Formats: sequence, structure tokens, C-alpha cells
Amino acid sequence: MNRREFITLLGGAAAAWPLAARAQQAEKKYTVGILSAGSKNPALRTTFSDALRELGWVEGKNVVFGHRSSRPNPSS
Repeated sequence: MNRREFITLLGGAAAAWPLAARAQQAEKKYTVGILSAGSKNPALRTTFSDALRELGWVEGKNVVFGHRSSRPNPSS
């Protein structure tokens, strides 16, 4: 293989690199923040999660839930 063939081969590989990299990107995950005034309510979280799942939003796959409480110590 001569120098010109090598440079042509290398240039072709460099041009195809971004196409291959784009094809392997993971699906974007969205974050939904849940702010409660009291302690965590497991029944409400389950209902909310089930309703979103019916719309195609699956926790861990394309959506992440972030839970926060207005209380300083949410476990009390």
C-alpha cells in the first residue's frame, strides 16, 4: 500500500467516524421533580408512575423521578 492509498483510506475512516458515534448514543432521560409538603406517600408515587407508564414514560428507561420534601427531615 502506498502513501496515497493510506491517506485516502484514513480520510474515509475519519469521515465515517461521526456517523458511527451518533448511531450509538443512548436515549435521553428526562427528570421529573416531585415536591411534597409532608412525608413521602408511596401510594401517590405508584399512581403517578403508573399513569406516566401508560403514556410511554418508564422510570429508569426515559424518565427519572426526583423526590423532595418541604420538611427539613422528610422521614419524620
